[in-house]
Amino acid sequence: MTQPLGLRERKKAATRQLIAETARRLFAERGFEQVTVAEVAVAADVSEATVFNYFPSKEDLLYSGLEVFETALLAAIRERPDGESALAAFGRFVTEPRGVLASKDPELIERHAATTRVIEGSPALLAREEKILAGFVDSLAELLREETKAKADDPEPWVVANALMGVHRALIRFSRREVLAGTRNPQLSRRVRAQAKRSLASLGRGLDSYAVRGETTP
Repeated sequence: MTQPLGLRERKKAATRQLIAETARRLFAERGFEQVTVAEVAVAADVSEATVFNYFPSKEDLLYSGLEVFETALLAAIRERPDGESALAAFGRFVTEPRGVLASKDPELIERHAATTRVIEGSPALLAREEKILAGFVDSLAELLREETKAKADDPEPWVVANALMGVHRALIRFSRREVLAGTRNPQLSRRVRAQAKRSLASLGRGLDSYAVRGETTP
């Protein structure tokens, strides 16, 4: 059972949420590059040092939650049942509606649309996102390397991880184009899921037998 957070932890979580929500609001109003961390701090009624205590960089004000996605993705691959390929586990994970794709809250959906516009309009955020996704590729490749007992200089785990995360990248871009074009749930969720299935089917013709749980590598 998960222990409830103490008062100190709840206050820290509330402060972190306040700073992030304030930053997103300001970015949506004026654009990412036009807002400084100092301005976020003033609007959230905290010091600039406090902002950096919670968010190491300005970009992290938008991207800090992605480590949760990475942890969940790796767990889905690592904990898949015997007889299931890494591709199948990955496919089940990325086709499961989560976050805004699972939401029916109009306010949340529109906040996500505003964030999408901010990201697509900021070269700095897009560059940061690519760096984060590259880190996901490396983490997934290391997991696949361990499972398949591949040698350190064997490129196959990285190639496979890059292909899998390529699907995720494609779905991010597809989803954003749809959002910017005005598509909202439930149609957005259906379209993203359909796109995911088509992309995974393409990979399946080449990767379906790779890293099947329980099989030994010759």
